[in-house]
Amino acid sequence: MSKEFSDAELDCYIEETLDAERASELELLLREDAALLQRLAEINSRRSSGRHTLGGIWRQNQIGVPSSDEMGSFLLGVLDDQHADYIQFRIDVLKCPFTIALKTDLENQQSESADASVKRRAKIFESSVGLLKPKD
Repeated sequence: MSKEFSDAELDCYIEETLDAERASELELLLREDAALLQRLAEINSRRSSGRHTLGGIWRQNQIGVPSSDEMGSFLLGVLDDQHADYIQFRIDVLKCPFTIALKTDLENQQSESADASVKRRAKIFESSVGLLKPKD
């Protein structure tokens, strides 16, 4: 367990955008580290007074989060390598909850669409079975 938390991570924790594993580590450490708790309170106070960091503004406005079209292209594997690497970086390293949620939503839509297509084909086949005549 890493005990070092950056101000950016504490900011993410307040915004509830810190990945779950890291947030759990922080919550355990906050119970026993008064200095860390004080840092978190100072960051929260700064945010409440309207002073924001550049990183906070980026996160709040979801700057850099891929669009649905970009994520769809990523899932299809048709993005150029640099763009695909950037999206993978947002997922693996930044653990951006917005990017991960978008990816999950599109994957679920793909899966549902594929299931619906299979069911539609089966229905068409079942409804036409009696109409097909064997060749003589």
